[in-house]
Amino acid sequence: MYDPTRLAQLEAHEREWRARTGDVKERLPRFATQSGLPVDRVYTPTAIPDLDYARDLGLPGEYPFTRGLHPAGYRSKLWTQRLFAGFGSAEETNARFRFLLDQGQMGLSTAFDMPTLYGYDTDDPRACGEYGTCGVAVSSLADMEILFSGIPLDKVTVSMTITSPAAVIWAMYLVAAQKRGFRLEDLGGTIQNDILKEYSAQKEFIFPPKPSMKLVVDTIEFGIQQVPKWNTISISGYHIREAGATALQELAFTLADGLEYVKACLARGLDIDEFAPRLSFFFDIHNDFFEEIAKLRAARRIWAREMRERFGATNPRSWWMRFHSQTAGVSLTRQQPENNIVRTALQALAAVLGGTQSLHTNALDEAIALPSEKAARIALRTQQIIAHESGVTNTVDPLGGSYFIEALTNQMEQGVYRYFAEIEQRGGMIPALESGYIQREIADSAYRYQREVDRNERIIVGVNEYVLEDEDLEIPVHRLEPDSEARHLARLARVRRERDGAVVSERLEALRRAALAGENVMPYLMEAVRAYATLGEVCDVLRHVYGEYKEPVIV
Repeated sequence: MYDPTRLAQLEAHEREWRARTGDVKERLPRFATQSGLPVDRVYTPTAIPDLDYARDLGLPGEYPFTRGLHPAGYRSKLWTQRLFAGFGSAEETNARFRFLLDQGQMGLSTAFDMPTLYGYDTDDPRACGEYGTCGVAVSSLADMEILFSGIPLDKVTVSMTITSPAAVIWAMYLVAAQKRGFRLEDLGGTIQNDILKEYSAQKEFIFPPKPSMKLVVDTIEFGIQQVPKWNTISISGYHIREAGATALQELAFTLADGLEYVKACLARGLDIDEFAPRLSFFFDIHNDFFEEIAKLRAARRIWAREMRERFGATNPRSWWMRFHSQTAGVSLTRQQPENNIVRTALQALAAVLGGTQSLHTNALDEAIALPSEKAARIALRTQQIIAHESGVTNTVDPLGGSYFIEALTNQMEQGVYRYFAEIEQRGGMIPALESGYIQREIADSAYRYQREVDRNERIIVGVNEYVLEDEDLEIPVHRLEPDSEARHLARLARVRRERDGAVVSERLEALRRAALAGENVMPYLMEAVRAYATLGEVCDVLRHVYGEYKEPVIV
């Protein structure tokens, strides 16, 4: 893209400038991104001498989509503003959903409690003491009906962050929508359903990898046939990053997971141009502002190239990487929690400048408790201020062409392909997980980061610098209603008492036979939950057929 003669002249000038100014005292001995990529003092065209505009960037809406998926970017449509919510009972969570929609939120995002995430009913002894932790309890279709009561499901997209029992929870949602008269083909939303990141990071797995992957492909296949507007998987780097990965590792491992799902769908016999347009992604947006922007730009370019060149997809929508972003929960601090508003604003701005399609902004009090209404409103207003007051939505990819951004985007891409080569050498993503390679990489990065904080090599404002000795926390904490769990348990008991037990048994047995035969279990799941079989009952059938995964000791 650059004239070789002019580039050589610039290189000579740059060498002379660096020699002449080399004794300038700098604050740190080395500047680097959070991923450890070196950051130079200044960037010029010499940092990207081989940049080919058409090959590496393109115009917005054109392959390889480095500059964005849509020709007009946010000039035509803002990102979906979607805050995560889930509070013990379905009633409380439904109330928060309605509050957020009234405040201008565009879509819903559902957090589930720990028993639900592990496929247990709330009254299971293994769930004791865990009701409402991290989200809403859903033990049966009755809870799902209340959770989304009064919400126009054909107009509001719904995201559900759940993985191991994702197929069961999605079946409950679809049946609840049908009972209210909505057609499956009119429903839009996303279910996380990304089992591979559970083995590497979040650890909320139930079944071994092989049957778990089979369940994921079942949902993708069913979605193509019955729920065409639904994203049946959200391939999630967020939890990989929250477990301690760097931005580069998050990107590499997330993309490697995505490619593994593509291979599994192709092995089922699915057409790539039928399922690929509904694959979606989910990224963490941390504090290193420019690295996060470069990560998102590199993500689009790598995915487009892999889908078109490696897998032969011909539909341009198959080349798109569509993603949701969430500001970094792990960056929030209990100390001086008001500082979290600033952290979240910077992270949200990076997500927008990186071209996200959907965004959750964390609340200032999330390092302490579930967000209060006031904290949630501030988090939503942060997005609204960026959208309407900052001016960053007026042009597409406003940082595109920055020598620094383009060089950093290239560095991220190169690092991803180094990880791809290492994973391939180890036999692929699943063998790399089973051997503990991915887990060790994440753990080592987490350890290095914490050591830097402990040594004051990395400053966290209010934690290891600018500390208030007598800090007075006056943050109102959201608490569950006193009778929340009792009300939920009473509903679960009533469901078991009033349903037709013979029908439940019949449909659970049909599910068992289908699982044993290797059939797509989604239709059987829908019929089981329609009869008010509980989450735990359904998952127990699958546990009996598939077994439970016990993670090996990794040293």
